[in-house]
Amino acid sequence: MKLSVIIVNYNVEYFLEQCLYAVRKAAQHVSCEVFVIDNNSIDGSVPMVKKKFPEVILIENKENLGFSKANNQGLRIAKGEYQLLLNPDTVVEDDTFLKVVDFMDAHPDAGALGVKMVDGAGKFLPESKRGLPTPAAAFYKMFGIASLFKKSKRFSQYHLGYLDENEIHEVEILAGAFMLLRKTVLDEIGLLDETFFMYGEDIDLSYRVIKAGYKNYYFPDTRIIHYKGESTKKSSVNYVLVFYNAMVIFAKKHFTYKNARLFTSLINVAIYFRAFIAILSRMWQKMLMPLIDALVMGGGFILISQIWGQQFIYPDGGNFPLPYFLYVIPSYLFIWLMSINFIGGYDRPIRIRKSITGMLVGTMIILVFYALLPESMRFSRALILLGALWGMLSLPLARLVFYWLGFSWVSLGEKVSKRFLVIGEFQEATRVAELLQSSYVIPDFVGLVSNEDHLTSNPEFIGNLSQVKDIITIYDIDEIVFCSKSVNHQVIIDKMTDWQTSGVDYKIAPEDSLSIIGSNSIHTRGDLYTVDINAVDKMANRRNKRMLDVISSLIFLILYPVALFIVRKPLGFLKNIVLSLLSNRSWVGYYEQKGNEHLPKIRKGILNPVDGMALKNQNEETIRQLNILYARDYNVLKDINIMLFAFRDLGRKSA
Repeated sequence: MKLSVIIVNYNVEYFLEQCLYAVRKAAQHVSCEVFVIDNNSIDGSVPMVKKKFPEVILIENKENLGFSKANNQGLRIAKGEYQLLLNPDTVVEDDTFLKVVDFMDAHPDAGALGVKMVDGAGKFLPESKRGLPTPAAAFYKMFGIASLFKKSKRFSQYHLGYLDENEIHEVEILAGAFMLLRKTVLDEIGLLDETFFMYGEDIDLSYRVIKAGYKNYYFPDTRIIHYKGESTKKSSVNYVLVFYNAMVIFAKKHFTYKNARLFTSLINVAIYFRAFIAILSRMWQKMLMPLIDALVMGGGFILISQIWGQQFIYPDGGNFPLPYFLYVIPSYLFIWLMSINFIGGYDRPIRIRKSITGMLVGTMIILVFYALLPESMRFSRALILLGALWGMLSLPLARLVFYWLGFSWVSLGEKVSKRFLVIGEFQEATRVAELLQSSYVIPDFVGLVSNEDHLTSNPEFIGNLSQVKDIITIYDIDEIVFCSKSVNHQVIIDKMTDWQTSGVDYKIAPEDSLSIIGSNSIHTRGDLYTVDINAVDKMANRRNKRMLDVISSLIFLILYPVALFIVRKPLGFLKNIVLSLLSNRSWVGYYEQKGNEHLPKIRKGILNPVDGMALKNQNEETIRQLNILYARDYNVLKDINIMLFAFRDLGRKSA
């Protein structure tokens, strides 16, 4: 056995699927075994591997063991002369395995090897080659000096920016996304250090290779796509803490006591600095639109109050009392903003329609409370209506301004309209075009392009591969989708790199897959086009489900004098109403059975999907499938139908 490929997966099913299709192609040129170690994913990764990749050796962990422990599980049983640690969010070229194995065979001094990595837009990733994170190198990187002097030999020691990215180099540190190791070297230096849960283990292993007298090579003669950061959020505080604490572990293990103390001090300063920046960044992203809404609505509402008061309430002089400005107006604004948030008006992409809906809901709530206030606090119902009108006019205008300024997180419609090119052999390109039509996007245009460079006689094609640059301009293309079944990965990466200046986005459609996947940012997953799966744990669905529970409970409470003669257990029904209002229970949840721990987490239910069936005595497998269908394709109408169908059972004790 020449090569063992070890992939650790955690909840990135679609990336893993694309990765394995590429690995399957590359493995045709080398005697190879492939391991997938799954760290207790709940997204369908395991059944996907079993169904589509039966040749893969699958290890199913019952908990998330982390990157190091999981990789070591594969390394301990791998038989290959060379052993490759490969991230699931990567795509290798068709001849990658052949090229790297040939290079290692020709260089017996090589202990490990890394390759040139590009992101989902075809841009070079500087972490493809790295230097040892000495205190100086770490300082220059952590405080942004290295990014200012990318080609400086002194300041760019961390990413070795002064080395040509297109030439082979000896380097100190390789990236764990693609790290090829000689088995005899691993036998000598040991496996990954399991002290590292995530991050840092690749630095530690690379350094141990060098300390044992071998060389680490950066090999750019083959490339991979690395959708960097898909499994983790780089801007999160948790990422900052885990990453920099891994650096501390490395320093204490390999540096002298004096240097380790200096490095640790720098790390601690960097942790607080970067964590502070991360917190500010996330707060800014979440609070920017609500803050602007509050300023726009508050300023307009105060102005409206002044004009209305002078004209109709205090025509002979005077003004609203101070409590009106200190308490009443802020209360109105709070209710409006919370209503917009509850409706989903601040979920990205931000949609104009939801801000208007939120204003309407908030206005109704304010009018209800207004009727309950004492006379001294009722200033004017007309002002509430005028304030609502101002909000429904000004908030959409504010969102339009952001949209015109080019902010991608503002959407004018519920769905995105784009112009696509699909590149591939005719049958596969047609299949992918149909998948685009059935996904959540609305294709404004889908053009088919032949994967050949020569002219094609098929009238369904608008051109061939050599004409794509012109097609992009003429047809105003937003996004290009490559069919990996008929376009090899070398060509895909070549074209992504060549067409960078065209301003288009890229996706890859794996063969026989219902997903089209890609990412153009190291911070975001990017768009994923797939047959719509409306998971119950989506933010909007969780919110809608909770809203339904509250509204249903209030209705049941009002109808209780009548319902107690219908429901089998009236006292239990009353108790369930209270539990639902207190968020301890949901009216509908999963049927309790073994295996539910792999489903998205929701509150325990009074009823379950089986209660919506005429026959209650279903077998275990049918119940399991009903739970999965409920989890993956949720809408509130399902809950309503189940509650109506099993109304008499609403008083039973939840599981």
